[in-house]
Amino acid sequence: MKITLIGTAYPYRGGLASFNERLMSQFKDEGDEVEIKTFTLQYPSILFPGKTQFSTSENKNDFSIERCVNSINPFNWIKVGKKIKKEKPDIVIIKYWMPFMSPCFGTIARIIKSNKKTKIIAIADNIIPHERRFFDSWLTKYFVGCVDAWIAMSKSVFDDIEIFDKKVLRSLCFHPIFDNFGEKIDKETAQKNLGLQSKEINILFFGLVRDYKGLDFLIKALKNPALENYPLHLTVAGEFYEPQSKYDEIIKELDLKNITIHNKFIANEDVKNYFCACDLVVLPYKTATQSGVTQIAFHFEKPMLVTDVGGLAEIVKHGKSGYVCQPNPQSIAECLLDFCKNKTDFTESLMEEKKKFSWERMTESIKELYTKTLEK
Repeated sequence: MKITLIGTAYPYRGGLASFNERLMSQFKDEGDEVEIKTFTLQYPSILFPGKTQFSTSENKNDFSIERCVNSINPFNWIKVGKKIKKEKPDIVIIKYWMPFMSPCFGTIARIIKSNKKTKIIAIADNIIPHERRFFDSWLTKYFVGCVDAWIAMSKSVFDDIEIFDKKVLRSLCFHPIFDNFGEKIDKETAQKNLGLQSKEINILFFGLVRDYKGLDFLIKALKNPALENYPLHLTVAGEFYEPQSKYDEIIKELDLKNITIHNKFIANEDVKNYFCACDLVVLPYKTATQSGVTQIAFHFEKPMLVTDVGGLAEIVKHGKSGYVCQPNPQSIAECLLDFCKNKTDFTESLMEEKKKFSWERMTESIKELYTKTLEK
């Protein structure tokens, strides 16, 4: 099949790019003809809260990535739409994650579909954004109207699609394992690389820091008196998309000394150090759909502590791949205490659980949906 993906890819950085590139690599391995159309402009700099949108890593992809999409230029949307319309791919995949992209993606997709051949399949990170604005639903409706079928990666998103279109084809397929950050290295080497102590119980908060991810809950949990006799050490690894001072003030107020903050985007080649060095990955989210962080943890076979919000509990099974708790400091502290006291080894069950999240399942789900669109 001829498959084109429109969305984030190299030279852009982050989980969206990693997902899109890994997905297209899987299609290519299965014998399909693949291409990514990525951005010349993804976000205007005034709207981007980070330091840079671009990757510092090497491009290791062996398929075409063309920079041609400008997210804010309607004349560009028409040009790109007409070009892909003429190329007549069987499937155009669009990873949908925020309403801001709806006018761009929706216009391009409508032009492509006018060739009466190409089917538009969207993979939904979110349908309803974590940080909502009054115009979000209007923009989302515009994009939803051009989609032939949806892949949702959590039950909550699967249900949210119905709010906008009750009849559209859709399928639930969990986020596959992020296996494109290298192989495991031994814990001692990873800890040495990060300057961590092996005598400590190292826990990791990984990824961009935003309010909805609940880092403040985790910091407050560390002050729980039940944990004071355990050598817990928290590493926060990720760029802050809000003032770090908010968290520094909590740390200072609670007089916590066992926290290290790496306020930076973690390059692909460095990800393995953070995961291999830790004993437990913590996702203390206040709201969620799914998270790519869980799928990195599965790859490195690290247990997780997640809150019971969105689809996180669908991915992480309590007692098998880690802990599921309520989104508050007390509940998080109780699970941390259990981990410290019992030193449970989750490795065997993690190895079994991770088998559920293959890239073959994702490509198979997309092709099954494509077949159903032809039958409609």
